[in-house]
Amino acid sequence: MKLSREVKTAILVILGIVFLIFGINYLKGKNLLDSSEVFYTEFDYNALTKASPVTIKGNNVGRINEIIYVIETGKTRVSFAVDNKLKFSKNSKIRLYELGIMEGNGLAIITADDDQYAQSGDFLQSEVEQGLITSLTKNFSGLSTGLDSTLKSADSLLFSLNGLVEDDSEAGLKHAIKELNQTLSSFKTLSGSFNSLIAKNQDSLTAVISNFSTISKNLAILSEDLKDVEISKTINNLDETLSSVNALLAELDKGEGSLGKLLNDDELYNNLEGASKELEELLEDVKLHPKRYFRILSKKEIPYEESEN
Repeated sequence: MKLSREVKTAILVILGIVFLIFGINYLKGKNLLDSSEVFYTEFDYNALTKASPVTIKGNNVGRINEIIYVIETGKTRVSFAVDNKLKFSKNSKIRLYELGIMEGNGLAIITADDDQYAQSGDFLQSEVEQGLITSLTKNFSGLSTGLDSTLKSADSLLFSLNGLVEDDSEAGLKHAIKELNQTLSSFKTLSGSFNSLIAKNQDSLTAVISNFSTISKNLAILSEDLKDVEISKTINNLDETLSSVNALLAELDKGEGSLGKLLNDDELYNNLEGASKELEELLEDVKLHPKRYFRILSKKEIPYEESEN
């Protein structure tokens, strides 16, 4: 079947128009063959580019189509496209977040738990996640105030240190350093004298250390010998002896036995005292009148007379 020249010309014109429309939309960032769904949201400022990712749970699921500043509201309107297979609630929020310090920003779909699925062309609520740079920007005023106070304190401290260094009086740092140098010199001299003393008496110190070593060895031997002594047996024998002594003292206190009766019998004590007194008088009379008791010295009996004393 042959086509006429007019039909061929019409087909070429129609194809040219189709390619022209497709090319114009492609240059605008629109792909007529793309089946993605488009959604909209708004922010108070623009921190996005068309290269910014659109993610859900950390996965890249779309792209940004258009960023427009709305003069009437003073806000930035963002349109983005996602795969039509992706289903999420229309109550979900679009979060603007920082990718990193040098990586720009991105959009994240924070899904809601319901079955009211969003349709292409819906307008979704937005929120902004406070990042590191935003937080530092908000807190920089307070940080700068504290830093200013710290710098003033540091300046005062340096000024005081400078005055202390330049002070030549006894309270100044120069005087203190001078005295420290003198002290170190004295200590160096003392150290030299001490080293000389040690060198002169090295033999004596060696002998003292040897004697001390010998004494320590003897003490070690003595301690080993003491380990072999049955101290517990000796203590038990001493305890038994003390018990016997206590029992003997108890018997004496009760007046039992000859010695106990002797200690506790008052009558016996009185008799002994009287006997000792009479013996004393007898000895004194013998001393004064020996002829009375020794007949060999005198045949005449001398009667007994009590002494005046």
